[in-house]
Amino acid sequence: MTEKPDQENLSARIEGLLFVSSGLVSLSQLAKVLGVSENVVASTLNDLDAHYKSAGRGLRLMRVKSRVQLTTAPEISDTIEKFLDLDTTTTLSQAALETLAIIAYKQPITRPEVDVIRGVNSDAVLRTLLSKGLIEELGRADTPGRPIYYGTTPEFLQYFGLESLDELPFIDFDALEELHEENGDREILKT
Repeated sequence: MTEKPDQENLSARIEGLLFVSSGLVSLSQLAKVLGVSENVVASTLNDLDAHYKSAGRGLRLMRVKSRVQLTTAPEISDTIEKFLDLDTTTTLSQAALETLAIIAYKQPITRPEVDVIRGVNSDAVLRTLLSKGLIEELGRADTPGRPIYYGTTPEFLQYFGLESLDELPFIDFDALEELHEENGDREILKT
């Protein structure tokens, strides 16, 4: 490692690298380029993240496992969409939202597992979510038929204005299942 740069200079360099990157950047990649340890990079990213949040800035750090990306703050999404003249009418169907929620909370999960929870075939919905880049294939299960495991993507986080999956609201699936059994219907799974 080279000599340790001062914190302000390091923050500025990390911010610049994230600004010019086209996607997620690993902590190890940042550490290598900057000549510091991953712990120093992680600490600096935490400081940057706190700065963006506390100062009401228009930027945020989105984290996916050990990778990070500079994004715009969800609070200014309307302004960004207006400036870029984006069509905001693209919405997801109830079936797509239901399937996406199942995948987000249960990932990695296979299509047969999603089908059991939903009670219907999810092939078409999974194809739609894959084409929109909201989910991705994570590998194959070691079970008969070797079904594909699915999980959410960084685009999923961006679509819903989340910085990480940790920001998903808590759902007590055991209580949800008990309520489902008491009601004898699937309607509870659609809320």
